[in-house]
Amino acid sequence: MFIVMQINYLGHSCFKIKTKNATLVTDPFDAYIGFQMPKTEAQVVTISHEHKDHNCLDQIEGKPFVIRAPGEYEVGEVSIFGISSFHDQVKGEQRGKNTIYGIRMEEISLCHLGDLGHKLNDRQLEEVNGVDVLFVPVGGIYTLGPKQASEVIDQIEPSIVVPMHYQTPSHDQASFGKLATLKGFLEEIGSPEIQAQEKLIISKTSLPEEKQIIPLLSK
Repeated sequence: MFIVMQINYLGHSCFKIKTKNATLVTDPFDAYIGFQMPKTEAQVVTISHEHKDHNCLDQIEGKPFVIRAPGEYEVGEVSIFGISSFHDQVKGEQRGKNTIYGIRMEEISLCHLGDLGHKLNDRQLEEVNGVDVLFVPVGGIYTLGPKQASEVIDQIEPSIVVPMHYQTPSHDQASFGKLATLKGFLEEIGSPEIQAQEKLIISKTSLPEEKQIIPLLSK
């Protein structure tokens, strides 16, 4: 079967999403988080907000089209819709704004929540309707925590959930040591036995009928 899309986790909130026609990278990060993002080439880069663990382009090779604000974008065969949201629960008063990105590649609908800090309102839910793959922060402190992330997942009802922005042994513990771990999130949703996969390979026809949580190992 022809591989339509491959998703690799580069760490933190950064994913490399590759199809036959395009490569997109989300939220590239600076080494201050505790480890270096691997160099990678991309045609498109999305940046959810202007913090250095989400907006560092130094490791991106090529001349990508960079998206860093809400709006509608068409880059080759990639369609992207940026939705305004907040980095906290008080309308950005603590940490500012955040952009949620709806991404459509090869008929697959993806949604990257960035550093979302709140449940979605009706307008936002309508705009992210029909998500196949959801990238959701689960670490808390700066973003949704395990319980809130579970609630947002229930709001969106995607086919596949990929957790991100949680504490790992590689993270700088001074800045990120209080984040919940992947294990903490999996325990919250009642599925502590789920094992992380090296990569996610999908096509529109291979999407599961029932929701699956699929953690990915970072590169």
